[in-house]
Amino acid sequence: YVGDNIYPSGVTSTADAQFQTKFEIPYAALNYPFYMILGNHDYDNTYDLVRAQAQVDYTAYSTRWVMPDRTYTLTTGDVTIIGIDTQEIDQGFGAAQEPWIANELANATTTWKLVMGHHPYISNGMHGNAGTYDGHVGQGVNVENFISTYVCGQADVYFCGHDHNLQWLEPTCGTEFIVSGAAAGGNPLVGT
Repeated sequence: YVGDNIYPSGVTSTADAQFQTKFEIPYAALNYPFYMILGNHDYDNTYDLVRAQAQVDYTAYSTRWVMPDRTYTLTTGDVTIIGIDTQEIDQGFGAAQEPWIANELANATTTWKLVMGHHPYISNGMHGNAGTYDGHVGQGVNVENFISTYVCGQADVYFCGHDHNLQWLEPTCGTEFIVSGAAAGGNPLVGT
């Protein structure tokens, strides 16, 4: 899950009924872990840390919801998965993630290094590319700078959402970019 997990405004606590109606019940037949990261709507489209923490804390209540923290690294087989919090980065509070992700990627010994965040670096969706989200120069520049510096050429694939559609874009800067954000509702491609 690449964010906007509980759409449109996240949850208020681990007891929020939306965990059942929007995750546990619809996916009851799928018995495997879901690796989650946060999106802007999980923060109520602001930077509401209570809503974000409720999703982290829900990991203790579910056998399938996996979000040990707002940022985390998991290794499974020959794959390292690094979850970043692009809402935090976008809002200008992501400085602590910079040395952390640099260290995680540098020390990963697996063949595959995958990073998942919510906001795209490049996208043909309605939000568009980082640095010019929604057609506004400078919008998303923090995400653009972070991914340019710490993900490009360091990770094999960057998975994201935000644009609620499916895209596998041309490799850029030594990294593959996949938008897989259709879980909370679909939007058309506009930049194709």
